[in-house]
Amino acid sequence: MPARKNHDSPGTIPVARFPIEGMTCAACVARVEKAILSVPGVERASVNLATEEATVQFDPGRAPVEALREAVASAGYRLNVTAATPGDRSQEREAERNALRRDLLLSAALTVPLMLISMLAMIPSLSIDLFGQFRDWALMLLCTPVMIVGGRRFFVGFARAARHGAADMNTLVAIGTGTAYLYSVATLVIPGSHGGGHVYFDTAATIITLILLGRFLEAGARRRTTDAIRQLAGLRPKTAARLRGEVEETVPVEELRLGDLVRIRPGERVPVDGTVVRGYSSVDESMVTGESVPVEKRAGDRVVGGTVNSSGSLDLRATALGSDSVLAQIIRLVEDAQGSKAPVQAFADRVASVFVPVVIGIALLTFIVWAAVLGASLQDAMVNFIAVLIIACPCALGLATPTAVMVGTGAGARMGILIRDAESLERARAVTTIILDKTGTVTTGAVSVAEIVPAAHATIDSILHAAAALEVRSEHPLARAIVEYARSRGVSVDPPDAVDTHPGFGVSGMVDGHAVVVGNGAFLAERGIAPGALEADEGRQSAQGRTPVFVAVDGTPAAVIALADPVKPTSVRAISELHSMGLRVVMLTGDNPRVAAGVAHASGVEEYIAGVLPGQKADHVRERQRKGEVVAMVGDGINDAPALASADVGIALGTGTDIAMESAEITLMRGDLADVPRAIRLSRRMVATIRQNLFWAFVYNVTGIPLAAAGLLNPMVAALAMAFSSVSVVTNSLRLRRAGTTI
Repeated sequence: MPARKNHDSPGTIPVARFPIEGMTCAACVARVEKAILSVPGVERASVNLATEEATVQFDPGRAPVEALREAVASAGYRLNVTAATPGDRSQEREAERNALRRDLLLSAALTVPLMLISMLAMIPSLSIDLFGQFRDWALMLLCTPVMIVGGRRFFVGFARAARHGAADMNTLVAIGTGTAYLYSVATLVIPGSHGGGHVYFDTAATIITLILLGRFLEAGARRRTTDAIRQLAGLRPKTAARLRGEVEETVPVEELRLGDLVRIRPGERVPVDGTVVRGYSSVDESMVTGESVPVEKRAGDRVVGGTVNSSGSLDLRATALGSDSVLAQIIRLVEDAQGSKAPVQAFADRVASVFVPVVIGIALLTFIVWAAVLGASLQDAMVNFIAVLIIACPCALGLATPTAVMVGTGAGARMGILIRDAESLERARAVTTIILDKTGTVTTGAVSVAEIVPAAHATIDSILHAAAALEVRSEHPLARAIVEYARSRGVSVDPPDAVDTHPGFGVSGMVDGHAVVVGNGAFLAERGIAPGALEADEGRQSAQGRTPVFVAVDGTPAAVIALADPVKPTSVRAISELHSMGLRVVMLTGDNPRVAAGVAHASGVEEYIAGVLPGQKADHVRERQRKGEVVAMVGDGINDAPALASADVGIALGTGTDIAMESAEITLMRGDLADVPRAIRLSRRMVATIRQNLFWAFVYNVTGIPLAAAGLLNPMVAALAMAFSSVSVVTNSLRLRRAGTTI
């Protein structure tokens, strides 16, 4: 069973993300993480090789940023305190990839003729020995630029790590290729040695070129893992049409201020979050919510920046700008998730921390055994020594988890499924029980008044006037339905003289000098009010799946208001899918048992608990956890927040409140229960991909290193295998990009 969430972390300690320069493998990750955690005042640190960043929770008063930078520098790397976040560093990474391409092309251009000369000289039947006695000198002239230009990054990295008493992948490559090159140079320049030994310039150059090729392909594949961030960032328009009275002016989006009026024409992207003031149109929100069907917008409706206005013209008032916009929050959430570390990576991290020193030890032992014990020539012992160094690949271990997390969270974002961190996504795969809130989750949440049954002495309008007055300030769906219905009938809705809210029961207060109570039967009973003849109407409405609400005036029952909240069509399919996945589905509701039974029957829920107060939802979650169940809570309201926070996985509907979304690990932007099984399937597929990556990364090293030590791998073959091991891990992770169409 996955570990429980930690709700005790201090919310006042900030979390910051810093780009880290110079990392090449999992060993680098372990060293940078250890360096940051050594700074007093740092609570947590997670370093990600795929995003090349560190996520740090620290107290700036005790751990200033400069102290973090110095700690990372002492480990041989650079913490950049001024660079943009990784989601905005595409130009920097493209420049790095171009430099890699340039070095690769030069190295390949020199390595190909170098290999050709070596191979022709090794085929006696061709009687071709280009350059004659100067052949080895020609090989050295071709190899040297490869070592200097193509191999520069490896030797610089090796020197930097050595200065700090550390070792990483650069160490393995630099020692391996450097040994082959220096041995060959010594064979040429030391008097009496020429012709007496074989040179390995072709080996050194080919290893450098193949590893550069692997790095280049890996960089391209890793670039595709951040497609979701780039696509989201690309949704932000650069300019907006601001209205000043009747004058329209085009201004940079950065110049907009809260309250500004902005006009969006057909086909344009919405520049900021806002509320429609004038106009009618359909807006494509697919890149934000994953919903492909355009949504109709009219005066009073909310519009999200980055969405596309499909048809009519809209004038909207800006309500959120810059980092406060929904799009910016989505980008930040995806970036945080992609920079997080899944618990399954822990074992790989422990291995990576000692991987390179162990490999160097095995390589030295291989050389000694072949040269001193088995009596092999110095050349053969050296070749096997180099093969062991080159075949080892800490990169694959370092990329196995983060690339899958990046692609998985990106795929989720494209579907409108926002994941807070990798731990949440990993935990979701182990869920055994799904607890559903009813109103707004299983049902539409668009509650409306279906019927009003007044007592003999009351009129419908007088009842609505009293009930709506008490409910006018409430955000509860039932309260809003009563207020909207009253206004639709032209009934005046004035503020009450006094009002008290009783969560889970109802409201009470004074309206026009009369004591008014609006709530369920238990609320009336608590106040000593008997429903009388209205009790039969309560039962009839409940049997139809409606929610009956009593209204009492001056201690006398005045009416039953029947409120209907239909089940979402997609909820039926989603609940059926959850059952087919072997999950237990439970519905919690504050409604009475008869209403709960009607909704459960209509939606396909087999187990429900009615009459649950808001504070009791979290108790139900914890009780099931004590029984060994792994619980996911799905809700959308403020009263769901404690249960969402208590659950192993909290899933909030994006149509709900900000508090619910902040309490949850997964947010479904469409507000559709059908995305719950999709999120769980995405979790299962991502964890399966991580395990595949880690399995093959370990198998590759566990089998490759012994083969190299046994003399069964040529160093050039080892270089080719090492180069493509990381590429294969990233490529396997990229298969998750198709998750949106296959889950």
